Amino acid sequence: MIDLYSLQRGDAPLLISIPHLGAHIPDELRDRYSDVALMLADTDWHLDRLYGFAAELGATVLGALVSRYVIDLNRPPNDESLYPGQTTTGLCPTETFRGESVYKAGREPDAAEKQGRVEHYWQPYHVALATELSRLKERHQNVLLWEAHSIASVLPRLFDSKLPDLNLGTQDGRTAAATVQRAAESAAAAGEFTWIANGRFKGGYITRNLGAPQAGIHAIQLEMCQSTYMNEAFPFDYDDVRATKVQPILRSMIEASLHALEVL
Repeated sequence: MIDLYSLQRGDAPLLISIPHLGAHIPDELRDRYSDVALMLADTDWHLDRLYGFAAELGATVLGALVSRYVIDLNRPPNDESLYPGQTTTGLCPTETFRGESVYKAGREPDAAEKQGRVEHYWQPYHVALATELSRLKERHQNVLLWEAHSIASVLPRLFDSKLPDLNLGTQDGRTAAATVQRAAESAAAAGEFTWIANGRFKGGYITRNLGAPQAGIHAIQLEMCQSTYMNEAFPFDYDDVRATKVQPILRSMIEASLHALEVL
């Protein structure tokens, strides 16, 4: 059996989830995918490396190993749209962010297969999330769930013009205390990168489903432009020069949010 996720445990009140980090497509599925899909362009490349400072913060880091083209761990298991009326990709995507076919003609999964993927790939990641949050909640009154994501900066099919560099999402303030959100915003504003809160990206399923500030779980999604730390064209390589500039901002956003948790 293949590993479905990586887990680095820490004891700080911080869980960093990277559900779109995975780049693995199981061997038994690969021949059904298009050549374009096998380039895995919509992967959240290198975020484990970019967030390499997490261990110094005592964070728990959970990262997917299986590609979002197999199943999207940040979508509801019933495949309900998180952005009604807007173009999105689904639980088992059949199109890339650019509208290209993920599967060869007639090789898309049917409803039964999708359910099987939920049970085999989706559920274990969410069990791990719940387990780690529960463990941290036993130690801390408040916990920060930081949903780490990245995306190509220009995708006309999904959004107009270029995205801001840093896109914070809390479902319009529902998934984190206002002071925690403001702390992250202030840290973002102190840097050289453009940012917005609850713009095109308000937080995906994990943020919306698990963020419960009244219960001490404060969830913030950060969807960042890949242009801030890597090359967005194949082979999607990491750019040390760019990454070195954005890493301190990421760290300060998380540290500011954690400090805000301490005084709630």
